[in-house]
Amino acid sequence: MLDLSKWCIENEESVPKHKLLRLAVDATKQAQAVEAVAKAVPSYYVDPKRIAGLLRKLGKPAAAAHVEQKLPTQASIRSGDLGEILCNAYVHAATPFSLGIKRLRWKDHRNMSMRGEDVLAFKLDPKGGPLKILKAEVKSRAGMRTEVIDEARTALSANNGLPSPHALAFVADRANEAGDTALGDALDKAQLKEGIRPSQISHMLFTFSGNDPLKFLKVNLQAYAGPVPQHYVGLRVEGHQEFIKAVFVAVGK
Repeated sequence: MLDLSKWCIENEESVPKHKLLRLAVDATKQAQAVEAVAKAVPSYYVDPKRIAGLLRKLGKPAAAAHVEQKLPTQASIRSGDLGEILCNAYVHAATPFSLGIKRLRWKDHRNMSMRGEDVLAFKLDPKGGPLKILKAEVKSRAGMRTEVIDEARTALSANNGLPSPHALAFVADRANEAGDTALGDALDKAQLKEGIRPSQISHMLFTFSGNDPLKFLKVNLQAYAGPVPQHYVGLRVEGHQEFIKAVFVAVGK
């Protein structure tokens, strides 16, 4: 599991009713961060079982070529994809929402963005209570600004704050295909029988940038007046574009 806490400095801001967190890649551990992220990236694009099968049947060059053809080459797509990967990693390592899929495996083209919610993650109640859902929006920019964060806020508030039915159906289908019937069945039940209520939803706005986004995030979060719990995370790395380039170069080695 990719654990951002091993190479990030964390500071939490006080915001009533919600959570606001600043993460900054420790400059003394940036090489370690590049290596750790690069190691994790392939599994977000290709199922490790698929890679293992190619290694067994066709050898390392073929497996490497298969991964390489999945990786984006355009800088803007790399930026967005890596932001999504880092958000996924944070969600699964630092929140109770431990279930979901790595949706980048189903991209139509490596240099295209996917539609729908950037990240959906889930928590099952062991006692059979309602499914809990995290709806997350991710923004990755060298310089984060108010208007970009406002775009993410608009996306989170869309559909009355709920995940889109299409996005949930997509996850349910992929979960069932992968044999994760617990999550697939819970999603089917929530969507097709019981319905989904705002009380089941939490939101995350995750930014990945070269500047400090905290003041922009705080202003946006303080303006939110809806009923859904909010978790804002701003991840900063010096040399945002260089960091992204270094990660994808390391993946190709």
